[in-house]
Amino acid sequence: MLELAILGFLYDTPLHGYELRKRITALTGHVRPVAESTLYPAIKRLEKAGLLERATEPGAVAAPRHVLTLTEDGRSELRRRLAEPVQRDITDENRWFTVLAFLRHLADPAAQAAVLRRRLAFLETPASFFYAGDRPLRAEELDDPFRRGILTVARATTQAELAWLRATIDSLEGVAR
Repeated sequence: MLELAILGFLYDTPLHGYELRKRITALTGHVRPVAESTLYPAIKRLEKAGLLERATEPGAVAAPRHVLTLTEDGRSELRRRLAEPVQRDITDENRWFTVLAFLRHLADPAAQAAVLRRRLAFLETPASFFYAGDRPLRAEELDDPFRRGILTVARATTQAELAWLRATIDSLEGVAR
């Protein structure tokens, strides 16, 4: 997820590490804060793989800044990862939001729709946070008001996402025709 976010933000514009960290933090929020000890090794891995370049510019006030730019290989890698997200990128909500944040960088509406269809299929599979044996429990089956609340909120969120996915897929497939 972190590498996808780095590639995605740099696809639009070169950034220095501090600004990149701020943007990633804004995207992932309090759920997955990005520490410097995580971000900079990821940047170095991407740089070593030839997916981004670093240039030193004079700092506005003090030390020089390292500005990061995506290479053409980096742009291709981002598009590949968006077109072929791993299953966890589809099923994990925070990872999914990262994919969605940059899915516009796939130029082909049919490829975008294919990714959305994978998420749609995942959401249409019956699931719950709570089970009776192998059977997922619905909110109405729970006496615990807190667990019932979790399922009620999750159902509303899922229904909203399903409606958005279906409408967006229809729109994308209409463009692709």
